[in-house]
This record gives sequence, C-alpha cells and structure tokens, in this order.
Amino acid sequence: MTNFPGRWWHALDDGRVQCDLCPRDCRLHDGQRGACFVRQREGEGIVLTTYGRSSGFCIDPIEKKPLHHFYPGSAVFSFGTAGCNLACKFCQNWDISKSREMDTLMDAASPEAIAAAAAEHGCRSVAFTYNDPVIFAEYALDTAAACHARGVATVAVTAGYIGAGARQEFFAGMDAANVDLKGFTDEFYVKLCGAHLAPVLDTLVAIRHASGCWLEITTLLIPGRNDSDAELTAMCRWIARELGTDVPLHFTAFHPDYKVTDVAATPAATLRRARRIGLDEGLRYVYTGNVHDRDGGTTSCPGCRAPLIARDWYEIRRYDLTPEGACPHCGTPVAGRFGDFDGQLGRHRIPVRLDGFRSTQVEPR
Repeated sequence: MTNFPGRWWHALDDGRVQCDLCPRDCRLHDGQRGACFVRQREGEGIVLTTYGRSSGFCIDPIEKKPLHHFYPGSAVFSFGTAGCNLACKFCQNWDISKSREMDTLMDAASPEAIAAAAAEHGCRSVAFTYNDPVIFAEYALDTAAACHARGVATVAVTAGYIGAGARQEFFAGMDAANVDLKGFTDEFYVKLCGAHLAPVLDTLVAIRHASGCWLEITTLLIPGRNDSDAELTAMCRWIARELGTDVPLHFTAFHPDYKVTDVAATPAATLRRARRIGLDEGLRYVYTGNVHDRDGGTTSCPGCRAPLIARDWYEIRRYDLTPEGACPHCGTPVAGRFGDFDGQLGRHRIPVRLDGFRSTQVEPR
C-alpha cells in the first residue's frame, strides 16, 4: 500500500512541517522522517509509511497484553507495524520497535481484512501491540472502525506518549488500553526513554476520566532504576488519587535486552514487594507478571477478598464471577468489562496469515 495521508500536523513559517501526533513535535523538511521513523514529510504534509503493513499477526490470550479485567480468557487478534516514538534503552521488542527496515513488515492487510480475520477466528478483540499504535494512529483507527462494524472490540497497548490534539480521538476508538507507565520520575524517562513523564500522566488521566476506554497500567521494574520503595509508593499514591483505586496495575519483570544488558533480571521478590506497596496504598487490583506467581495473578473480590479469577501464567484455573462482573459470594462488583465465561484460549499463541481474507483498498480520509 502506498504512503497514506497523515493527520495531526501543521505548516511552520520557516517552511518546515510539524507533526503534532506526539509530544516530540518533529519539525520536518521534505523527505525527512520523524523520530518514530514511520511518519514522513512528503510535499506539504505528513504521510504514514506503514499503513496496511504489519510485522505479523498472532492470536493471543488477552492476559498476555496484559489485561486481567477485560473479558478474561478471551482470544485477542494481535498485530503491530514497525518503529516507535520512544527510545527505551531496555526495549523488550526492539527488533520491531527499533526497526529501520521496511522488510520487517512482512504481511499486508487492510483494516477490513484484519477485522474479518479476527471475527473468523473467534477473537473477541483486536490488539494494536508489539510496537506503539500511536505512531500508526490512522491505520489503527480505521481498523478499529472496521472491527466495531463486526462487533469486535479494540485494544491499544501503548506507552501513552501522544499529543493532546490526537489523544481524545485515538482513545475514543479503543475499547481498552494497557498503558506502559515506565517509571515515575522525569529523570528515568529522559535518561532511559528519551521522553518525559508528564505527557504520559496526562494520557492516563484523559483515558480514565474523558473516554469510555477501559484502562489498565503496566510498569516493568528494572532493578536499581525504577523499583525503590519511595518511587513505587509515590506512583501508587498518584494512581489512587488521580485515577482511582479500581484501575488494575501490573508489575512485570525485566530481562536484560537491547542496550541494558548490565542489569540482572528482576527478582520475584521485587515484584511481590511492589505489589504489596500497591495494595497497602489502597489499590484494589495489583498483579505481577513475567514470573510464576499464582497469588500475583489472582483477581480477588474487593469486598470479601474471595479469590474470583485464579491464573497460572496465562491460563485461568478458576473463574467465579457472575456475567455482570460481580462476586457471587457477597455481590460486590469487580471493576472491568465482563460477560459470559465460555472457555479460554489458555497459554496458546497462534500465528496467523491473512492470505484469503478480503483486503479492500481504503480511500484516504
């Protein structure tokens, strides 16, 4: 598919064009690419160079995103493109997000083809993941519209580094989001991500209070970098105060990768400590990830504390919620999006090719 006309930009007096999609505000000469690599100045505007192209498609359990309160056990049709608007030195998907080779994008598919494939495979949702969907917002939003037309929900797995002018429309197209809150100091964001904390916090507040999008948060704990008691306490207090105690928080384990190979993997004890801090600060749903921790994967009733959804990695071993999402023992509602639990994908991860699905050319908006 040819370059797709981009949105969220304006011309500058000096002849450059500024991309307004994210807080980087890249100011581009003709032919120049932004920091994300996939948005480019072409003529008098900005184009998206990855529209209709993907690094691959896969059916995952929704718990892998991770989302624990959005139709647990359901299958999600996952895909991403290439590039990223952050520069995280510890990136766990760096081969995709840092790619500067368009050959990374092996599969081509229109929004309609993706929606059709997700529905055909019985997926309850489509996830924009692997790299940040903010940078391919036009493609993600068109795909979201096609999915909604077929009754398929949409999920954004994102760092939340998006400009105020695009934020509302982007998350209005999403049914759920997991936002990667990478740390809770601006120093961490500047030194390790090449970004700033404040725009991410603004995104979290906007999702929670100005959209209908279900929100969960993930923080990858890197030993010695963002895992101190003081920082974790400050973060959990901010979440409780600004977002509310019902927003699920996932603490996940780091493994050495990309440019941070001199730090050991996160000990399970660190994740358990972080989880305890979150619970002590009043957060109702705090989880651990990337380690085997059944307690850290269990959803408990915020009222009577009965275990309601017991997980073993991505597999649900016990499901004891009403279809309305309430505790059957005391009637306390559990925050999230729930329905009839009719089985689960489990630990399976199924690669998918879109050959044979209708791929309709989409006219630029």
